[in-house]
Amino acid sequence: MSVVPAILLAVDADGIATLTLNRPDQLNAFDLEMVDAWRAALEQAEADERVKVIVVTGAGRAFCAGGDFEEMAKFSEMDSMGRKDFLYRHVHRIALTLERMEKPVIAAVNGAARGAGCDMALMCDIRLMASSATLAESYINIGLMAGDAGAWYLPRLIGTARALELFWTGRVVGAEEADRIGMVNRVVPDAELMTATYDMARTIAAKPQQAVRFFRRAVYQSQTMALATHLDMVSSHMAVLEDTPEHRAGIAAFRTRSRASK
Repeated sequence: MSVVPAILLAVDADGIATLTLNRPDQLNAFDLEMVDAWRAALEQAEADERVKVIVVTGAGRAFCAGGDFEEMAKFSEMDSMGRKDFLYRHVHRIALTLERMEKPVIAAVNGAARGAGCDMALMCDIRLMASSATLAESYINIGLMAGDAGAWYLPRLIGTARALELFWTGRVVGAEEADRIGMVNRVVPDAELMTATYDMARTIAAKPQQAVRFFRRAVYQSQTMALATHLDMVSSHMAVLEDTPEHRAGIAAFRTRSRASK
């Protein structure tokens, strides 16, 4: 009997890697196996020279329902140090892998994203959301808090007051509100979600890749930098990019078009 993998990873001819959370009968709620497979798939896509952009989505009707309740029951049986160690050695590795990732990561939120599932979408660089999908920071409903960096990501996206409201109430956020308050980049009809996601992924994949990666570094690193430090860093990035074949080809093409228009 074949074992169905908890994570599917496929790479297409355009350099788009699709990472699919693949426990649809459990609404893609994650257990330990899935968490470790998720991190391993991200690392594999990062190391694969063919991959330019990574898309994360869920199989079936949910993106990710958060932690599997059977797994959470085991979690509650541990002592406090065991629980902390579990988060550090497994769940936190996804956030830290995404932090050091150089390639863009797009979440295609195809259905419900709850608790840690919501946070996993927030960890991605860009989020596209199906119009029927929902998000919720639902930890408070079971007397918990976000243990996976949700309290780090969400305030940076929507501001402190809105983030605290969602953490303290645990209420469900629909697609229209998520778009309005900045939790997602774009909302599209359900049937168009993956088409819109891959269109965006291919647009990014077609751009000069070293510049794409330097932009990612500059945006995230600037969040903890003084202005002078940021300017020093980006001046180095600019100097390096001006030596790349993509930059030189772009300048040559611009000059050719400019001369032709005169």
